[in-house]
Amino acid sequence: MHHNLLFDLDQTLLDFHASERLGVKFVMEQKGLEFTEELYQSFKRINKSLWLEFEKGSITKPELFVTRFRRLFEQCGCDTDKMDLERINSDFIDHMSHHGVLLDGALQLLDNIRQSIPDARVYIITNGVTRNACGRIASTGLNEYLSDVFVSEQLGTVKPAREFFDAVIKAIGEPAESCLVIGDSLTSDMLGAKNARLSSCWFMPQGDIETAEKEYDINYTASSFNELFGVIKSWADKDLS
Repeated sequence: MHHNLLFDLDQTLLDFHASERLGVKFVMEQKGLEFTEELYQSFKRINKSLWLEFEKGSITKPELFVTRFRRLFEQCGCDTDKMDLERINSDFIDHMSHHGVLLDGALQLLDNIRQSIPDARVYIITNGVTRNACGRIASTGLNEYLSDVFVSEQLGTVKPAREFFDAVIKAIGEPAESCLVIGDSLTSDMLGAKNARLSSCWFMPQGDIETAEKEYDINYTASSFNELFGVIKSWADKDLS
């Protein structure tokens, strides 16, 4: 049996917003529009709200992809009925996929895990588009540390659904107690771990931490990569037999 570490990708190992910012700038400039920080922050708010709706099953992924750019370009005064929003979204994803950005300290964490916990296996569990996730992983060298990558698009189900985590555990082929979910999102990662009855570590916690720990049955928290390594090492030192 291995110690299986199920890492969320964005804002856990990769800086999603840095890549996202580059993608939004690219598609706006393609359309001859001025990119501003105000418009990017607006896109972030739109995108976050739509992904929350997607996690709840309220909208489909194609609807999410088109709606986020319709709302953004409408703010710029564009006639979106005359725009190929699906193509714009595809260009956005392609640009992001070639421009992954690591969070500072992410590779050092994985190096420490490799050196200190020889039986550890590192997996990615992420919602989103396969070519976006895998492209950014490859562009940063993160793939060299991974045993596998599980993307919602491939699994046909999304975090926090129990089915997503069941599919991951089945693919890994080892008991649930050998797995630790690590991620920044309460509504995706921590709720998913709770739904699947897996151990969890909330990375970069913020807000009312004590209340969140109780609501989502969170086992550990870590506010830095150094703290996270300590949590993982302590968890891995436990006897799994």
